[in-house]
Amino acid sequence: MSRILGIDYGQKRTGIAVTDPLRIIATALETIETKNIFEFLTGYFTKEKVVEIVIGLPKTLRNEDSTNAAAVRVFAEAIKQKFPDKIVQFIDERFTSSIAKQSMIDGGMKKKDRRIKSNVDKISAVLILQSYMEKS
Repeated sequence: MSRILGIDYGQKRTGIAVTDPLRIIATALETIETKNIFEFLTGYFTKEKVVEIVIGLPKTLRNEDSTNAAAVRVFAEAIKQKFPDKIVQFIDERFTSSIAKQSMIDGGMKKKDRRIKSNVDKISAVLILQSYMEKS
């Protein structure tokens, strides 16, 4: 079977999560500097079969695109151009960073580790992917 990749896109860093081949569990994979994301994805796609990519779309409380949504949509279009064989989906990512931070606290992560933003990005990507899996 194939995997689904979850992406929490950011201007500086991008969190990435992936399902197992049976699409049961979402796991944090990596946080990549956004400038290197396509290089990373190209390498990953040569090693693993991924047919679908889920990207978190930032929304406001009124369910409208946030200011960062335009950059996310541009990124999604670039993915579609570079990897035309992949299905690209969006999912609302409201509150994922807050939930990720609370998850780290609940999981007993030390304060110094919670301050590492790449950890929040990875966990946010997992939450995006889990949310998508629950809705599918």
